[in-house]
Amino acid sequence: MEKKGLFNNIREYENLHIALWLVKDACWVASWRVAGMLMIIPTLIVAIHLAWKSRHNISDLFHNIGVCLWISANATWMTGEFFYSDSLRPYAMIFFSAGIIVVAMFYILHFPKTRKAENEKAMTPPVEPHILQTQS
Repeated sequence: MEKKGLFNNIREYENLHIALWLVKDACWVASWRVAGMLMIIPTLIVAIHLAWKSRHNISDLFHNIGVCLWISANATWMTGEFFYSDSLRPYAMIFFSAGIIVVAMFYILHFPKTRKAENEKAMTPPVEPHILQTQS
């Protein structure tokens, strides 16, 4: 079987994203300004790509958009701490708030519909296969 990309499945790609995010935040904590700023780029690109790839699954899409906004908030906050005497924190709050709103919208609007559909499906009795009998 031929592999279509670098990763065997989406979970491996998500794990790479977590690793990038951890490196970015470790650079932030260590005050490695250049490395931290450079790590924003691959971390955010992978987050956006994951959101795009998940566009056909409403739950994953909303959560991945929330992650993109969270990383944007982190990047804004980190940039403010590194270069602007932490004065960008209010702008970071805009991204954090937007991420919370996006995820909340999923749970308020879409999650109940999903649960209702799953419950209705679970309550539908299974269809018994019909056995055709021939008479002699």
